[in-house]
Amino acid sequence: MNLRKKIFILVLPCLIFPSIVIGTSSVIQLEPPTKYNTFVELIEAIIGFIIYDIAPVLATLFIVIAGFYFVTSSGDPAKIKTGQDIIKYTLIGFLIILLATGLIAVIKSVLGVQ
Repeated sequence: MNLRKKIFILVLPCLIFPSIVIGTSSVIQLEPPTKYNTFVELIEAIIGFIIYDIAPVLATLFIVIAGFYFVTSSGDPAKIKTGQDIIKYTLIGFLIILLATGLIAVIKSVLGVQ
């Protein structure tokens, strides 16, 4: 196994499970579904979990992967272009996710929904 694969195998769990690096028992806490009184509250909790807990971790992971493409490119224009595309599409996707929460709030205020 070459050195890049060994480093990737060692670094990947630290990116996926930040509690290993931080040393806490649990970084993300899941609430039981019986806590929510209505279906709407449950869906809002799931959406909040995806937006505030999963999306930033995935965006960070993809930017790190793009950095690996840059570092290991050795001047290869195809790998540099791939790294740039990964960063571009990651930032566009993360921006869409952030704007979606604002759009939902605007629609709720226009319709008068609580």
